[in-house]
Amino acid sequence: MANQRLLSWALIAFGAIFCLVYPLAMVWPSGWAWHEGSPATNDYFLMIVGIYATLGVFLMRAARDPAANASLIWFTVWSSVVHAGVMAYEAMRTPMQGGHLFGDVPALLLVALVLGLLMSRTDQAGSRTTA
Repeated sequence: MANQRLLSWALIAFGAIFCLVYPLAMVWPSGWAWHEGSPATNDYFLMIVGIYATLGVFLMRAARDPAANASLIWFTVWSSVVHAGVMAYEAMRTPMQGGHLFGDVPALLLVALVLGLLMSRTDQAGSRTTA
């Protein structure tokens, strides 16, 4: 039960942070936006903000019943790993993008690590009670 409660809190926290991608990019553009100038002037960035805000809302909704939303949570885990890997590669390849190695790349890996561990523990605890 403690793992599920921690998982619910993590879903709420990460969901809220996903809804705050836009203000994060305004405060720290080199760590959260992938282009020159204001983040609001880039169509790509606004698309990412929309996708992450939507995912954030659904993660917060999933906090009510994480087991019923396992596929959404695992999608968040693995898509965060893939997204962080691609962004890390691009940050190392593009000299002006190094700030991402200290911003969104570790943030996404943290999301993946925390949600992945909590989901694994919750899955294991659930399988012990049903066995």
